[in-house]
Amino acid sequence: MKAAWFRRFGGPEVLTYEDAPDPEPAPEEVLVRVRAAGINHVDLDIRAGVSRFPVSFPHILGLEYAGEIAVVRQPDSHIKEGDRVWVSTRVACESCEYCLTGRDNLCRVGPRVPGGYCELVSVPASCVHPLPDTVSFDDAAAAQVAFGTAWHVLMTRAQLRAGDTVLIQAAGSGIGSAGIQVAHLAGATVITTASNDEKLRKALDLGADHTINYTQEDFPERVRELTGGKGVDVLMEHVGGEVFTKSLECLKRDGVIVTVGGHSGEVVPFDIIPFFRSEHRLVGSASWTRHELNKVMEMVFAGTFRPVIHQAMPLSQAAEAHRLVDSREFSGKVLLNP
Repeated sequence: MKAAWFRRFGGPEVLTYEDAPDPEPAPEEVLVRVRAAGINHVDLDIRAGVSRFPVSFPHILGLEYAGEIAVVRQPDSHIKEGDRVWVSTRVACESCEYCLTGRDNLCRVGPRVPGGYCELVSVPASCVHPLPDTVSFDDAAAAQVAFGTAWHVLMTRAQLRAGDTVLIQAAGSGIGSAGIQVAHLAGATVITTASNDEKLRKALDLGADHTINYTQEDFPERVRELTGGKGVDVLMEHVGGEVFTKSLECLKRDGVIVTVGGHSGEVVPFDIIPFFRSEHRLVGSASWTRHELNKVMEMVFAGTFRPVIHQAMPLSQAAEAHRLVDSREFSGKVLLNP
């Protein structure tokens, strides 16, 4: 098979498109022919060696993908060769305190499913899920991380309610565009930011009520104007650096900021005084649970949520696709098509 993998940390150029051994599925596994794989910022961090995750070489990236069943080792009435599927890439141990309390996203015992930047992947049969004929492989690959993350951030960690006002940072990103849709569905007033007017126009189409071009306006000042000086109830922050620090200025008293990323800076200054005097809440968010992921994928299949895809590129152009994502000159998700 062909794979886009890397043997050392570095820039996009370390991703090479080469022949790789075909995986051999174990009895409890199935072989999936990958048709579309999503690119996420964590892929860039892993490739650069700054993710703080353990990595062995050569390494194949890819947290979300979809395709067709190529080989089934153990016949199963629910899975057969040729079936269209999407793949969940985390396996829970089913026995730790987190799995037993429905928080399998915090499980650190279960193995990680191989990445999807390749033509063939061997995965546990429990990780493949039916993909309706009405849903494209591209949409299935683009939806998982974006909507799973956005749902966990807003609905589970922030406890977003109808009538709340929420600020979604980076409308042009995959999880930003998903967050707008989740918050709109929840009945919140949605404010969002982006670097250009084209991204903001798309945000309005997705359900945003107010938009802020942060290259032209001071976004905390504009948020206060839009909220009558109060600030927002909920803030979804996944940029980090100065954006995180300035985002704290946007919260109303007793407001909550949920952080789920820090690509623009992982270590930031933090003023404790206004934080505790306003009873602000800072909440971390990891990733979705299996229940949440299944829920949002069903909503994608039903047309309730719509993945935003900027471009799908051949697997052979994985390095160029990483350069595009790193440039942030895109809206939504960038995909690879093996």
